[in-house]
Amino acid sequence: MQFGIFSVGDITMDPTTGRTPTEHQRLQAITTIAKHAEDVGLDVFATGEHHNPPFYPSSPTTILAYIAAQTQNIILSTSTTLITTNDPVKIAEDFATLQHLSNGRTDIVLGRGNMGAVYPWFGKNNHDSVELTVENYALLRRLWDEEVVNWEGKFRTPLLGFTSTPRPLDGVAPFVWHGAIRTPQVAEIAAYYGDGFFANNIFWPKEHYIQLINLYRERYAHYGHGTQEQAIVGLGGQFFIRKKSQDAVNEFRPYFDNAPVYGHGPSLEDFTSQTPLTVGSPQEMIEKTLTFRDYFGDYQRQLFLIDHAGLPLKTVLEQLDLFAAEVLPTLRQEFATNRPANVPNGPTFAARRAAAQKAAAVEPAAHTPGSSTKVVN
Repeated sequence: MQFGIFSVGDITMDPTTGRTPTEHQRLQAITTIAKHAEDVGLDVFATGEHHNPPFYPSSPTTILAYIAAQTQNIILSTSTTLITTNDPVKIAEDFATLQHLSNGRTDIVLGRGNMGAVYPWFGKNNHDSVELTVENYALLRRLWDEEVVNWEGKFRTPLLGFTSTPRPLDGVAPFVWHGAIRTPQVAEIAAYYGDGFFANNIFWPKEHYIQLINLYRERYAHYGHGTQEQAIVGLGGQFFIRKKSQDAVNEFRPYFDNAPVYGHGPSLEDFTSQTPLTVGSPQEMIEKTLTFRDYFGDYQRQLFLIDHAGLPLKTVLEQLDLFAAEVLPTLRQEFATNRPANVPNGPTFAARRAAAQKAAAVEPAAHTPGSSTKVVN
């Protein structure tokens, strides 16, 4: 089980001070946060992609490459890469480059995005979002899997004898998650290719995500990648904790009440009771997070949002320290308890490379002199 944090990259006024950080300050802060996440023992750091104020991460691979140069172990991922508006050729090149620079510590979460205004900025139509998702990913997959690609589709110019460079590190492409908040077609794509499915798991009640994840698991098994239990699932979540529950509530309330995303809507109490948000003590966070397995089954990756809504850097780092000291060890132990042996671990480059090398060692024996037996993996 992998644990980590993700950022949506918002630039929001701190309602307790009236100060709004600059883009420069937020970009510097997210580097500090990512490095601290590795220092306290987390497995994954992820950043979103946005091209409009009040967000800063328009170039997530640049951010992640900068972080890669200052870290050693943590997996670096996006929490959303826009498969709809980005050119699949550029995605293939950028993430293969990041993969080499990070020595394999590169994942990608593909999504449609949730802001329709972005489409015309990149010459696309938001009404084509699902078609773009299907076509662009089919091309991206081929660009990584095939040395030379001949391709023609609906939404971009054809490719003739094209080779994407650099090639994936050691022939193993970055692991792909398909992220969705509400789109069953995305779960279907993830299942078809045998990729991971990442459920945002922030704003909606658990029943909504149960439907999406169950659909993905059923279709994953349908396409022959394994049992439903072996499907690769990641979840989002968010928290604000202090040693005493009421201290957490009192400190976080002004940030919640004024946040652009959910401020001026449901009360903090209603939101925490209806969604995965935890605001309380470390023990309350442990208890709530452990219910995720009850709802969604055993899964591979849990990411939390903690640097949003105007929270100052000092507070975010304190949250990481408290989480690592008083929550993470228990979550690791409890999620490992009674975990079936056939449920895969979270994807890593080393494990996937070893599996690819093992498969390659078997395939050449498909037809040897004096034998008519075909060996299959």
